[in-house]
Amino acid sequence: MADYAFNTVKHLRVERGALSRLDMHVEEFCQRMGVAEQRAGRRVLLVTDPYLVQSGLIAPGVEVLRAAGFDVAIFSDVQPDPADTVVLAAVAAATVQRAALVIGIGGGSSMDVAKLVACLANASADLQLSDLYGVNTRRVQRLPLLLIPTTAGTGSEVTGIAIVTTGESTKAGIVNESLLADQVLLDAELTLKLPAAVTAATGIDAMVHAIEAYTSIHRKNPTSDLLAREALRLLSGNLVRVVEHGDDIDAREQMLLGAMLAGQAFENAPVAAVHALAYPLGGIFHIAHGVSNALVLPHVLRFNRAHAEPLYAELAEIIVPACSGSTSQRCDVLIDTLVDLMTATKIPQRLRDFDIAEKHINELAESAMTQQRLLRNNPREVTLRDAADIYRQAF
Repeated sequence: MADYAFNTVKHLRVERGALSRLDMHVEEFCQRMGVAEQRAGRRVLLVTDPYLVQSGLIAPGVEVLRAAGFDVAIFSDVQPDPADTVVLAAVAAATVQRAALVIGIGGGSSMDVAKLVACLANASADLQLSDLYGVNTRRVQRLPLLLIPTTAGTGSEVTGIAIVTTGESTKAGIVNESLLADQVLLDAELTLKLPAAVTAATGIDAMVHAIEAYTSIHRKNPTSDLLAREALRLLSGNLVRVVEHGDDIDAREQMLLGAMLAGQAFENAPVAAVHALAYPLGGIFHIAHGVSNALVLPHVLRFNRAHAEPLYAELAEIIVPACSGSTSQRCDVLIDTLVDLMTATKIPQRLRDFDIAEKHINELAESAMTQQRLLRNNPREVTLRDAADIYRQAF
């Protein structure tokens, strides 16, 4: 076995109703992080999105924190695919608050912003957001960071990755161990009211994380494999159930756990061409990330099968335990079953469903080729022509 390293968050807690006891968890968190006895250590910036504030979903957590003597400021301007200007506004809010710790609660966008705020609000004055773009460009001493996901999809709570929109249709990826949270709370009750469409898209996103981690040609290892396989078992076995019965707390918790395990897997064995081709769909046409992944997923798998067929066959046995036959036949089962899952959960499967015309294919392909950080992990090399062909198949 080759040498390998495995990174993940320091502390994880799975607890239904954890938000209503957030004061207790944050008290313990402060003690663990060494800020419990400092009055300034009770100054908190909570990073979230407008919906979670307006819906009242996070209100119980804010109320118990304030009742326990925490000074809580809320930054709630996070939008999907957060822009660099949003990150900087959140950093300014943390500075005004003199925050001693950051809590990110929401989907991947809120958690990504919270990670960056924790780094930049505690950084030296000469550190700019752009200094973090890329892979481990700077080592940062950040503020204590607690993350609480409200969707079962991105896995952002357990990754040292953040994605920032930097222009009209461009994104920058930040991969940095400093972004790994100190603690994660998984509270399935927070996912009960997710709309069916969001539940489906985020669930597919998490499944893509598991599949790509399992087939990544860089840093794939026995631990990431174990996590990816279990993640795929939990996700595939519960996706249709939570879409059709959103109030099933047991299935919701299985999805939340599966998404987290997939996040741990791809934090260590990074994702590849599915994500590389999905990013332009989000950046140029503002399609939700999970849906963007779904649009290209089966076509990338078919493209990759000549180089990854044995691994795809192994994953087929997880999604469909009774499947049998040759490696090629089991690979077919994996792809066909994923398409069936997307159909059953009503996820759009054609680019034309989003008013994307054939004339846009070259633009999409050229944009995808800029994602070399991801493409280098793919089992098969992807050329510009390959990318265009995959988009055509998805059209």
